[in-house]
Amino acid sequence: MNSGRKNGGRGGGGGGRFSGGGGRGFRGGGRGRGGRPSFNEGPPERVIPIGHYSHACQDDLVLKVDLNEEVPYFNAPIYTEDKNQIGKIDEIFGPIKDYFVSVKLSENIKAKNFRLKDK
Repeated sequence: MNSGRKNGGRGGGGGGRFSGGGGRGFRGGGRGRGGRPSFNEGPPERVIPIGHYSHACQDDLVLKVDLNEEVPYFNAPIYTEDKNQIGKIDEIFGPIKDYFVSVKLSENIKAKNFRLKDK
């Protein structure tokens, strides 16, 4: 699964990797405007690999993060390689250099459809 980036940024899409929400999802990225409701901007122009599937936990996915320096924000959207949003980051946990994220899946996405090491 992948992270969407609207304008440039590091990394590239492909490989079917899980990714966070690009410029909106990583620390140092854009901030929301106070008081205004968020809206779906549609699929990103580019996605950035975030990690790979580790296991399912209830109805959520647990991803092993492969990023070196960037840390995704909570609620960052997660996309597939073909830019379909599958959910949003719910929790970030584990040691600083070897951490995981849980992904709260969108309505029609099921955790049982993913396999170990899916990217």
